[in-house]
Amino acid sequence: MALSDLYSNLQLLLRWVHVLAGIIWLGHLYFFNFVNVPFQGTISPDVKKVVNPLLLTRALFWFRWGAMATLAAGLALFTQIYMYTPGMGFGPSELFRAADGEVTGRALWIMLGMTLGTFMWFNVWFVIWPAQQKILRGLRDGVPASPALPARVLVVSRLNTVLSGPMLFGMLAATHYGGFNLVTALVAMGLGAAALWHVIAVAPRVGKTL
Repeated sequence: MALSDLYSNLQLLLRWVHVLAGIIWLGHLYFFNFVNVPFQGTISPDVKKVVNPLLLTRALFWFRWGAMATLAAGLALFTQIYMYTPGMGFGPSELFRAADGEVTGRALWIMLGMTLGTFMWFNVWFVIWPAQQKILRGLRDGVPASPALPARVLVVSRLNTVLSGPMLFGMLAATHYGGFNLVTALVAMGLGAAALWHVIAVAPRVGKTL
């Protein structure tokens, strides 16, 4: 039997939007780093002038708005779960603060994930997107952008990719792990970052032997 209360149904809707938008955002982030960057090194400047304005304009649209929708739905979901109690109103819920007044492990994990996710969102909207606009405008107008711009985009995009591992761990650990301490968090962040860094290093070689 389906749940009929507004609180539960709204939470399900927000979770669905958050996850769907996150897939769109991170899917494009991984596409850029694992597929597009190695590909760009194999094509000539003349091909880039034709391909990139069409390809990247579309990809960057879904990339940046996926990030925005992920953040918006995530903040709404955090407010509903951790800063609201049905029948009591707004304020830290029992999932955020335990009876002894301590912030719960679940809340600490989710706030770690939120902090990393918000930093990544900021990079998308205020570093990567403005720089890509200048790069694409230069391709369109035949006036190459400063070489520093692609380098900056690559560094920040790689940083976001590496941070996505720890960010996802924090998001999942909130409900599937619970217990929190500094050592566990540092190990999780290190393993997540190392895994994504390894994939970045392997990506240029993928396909060469096919």
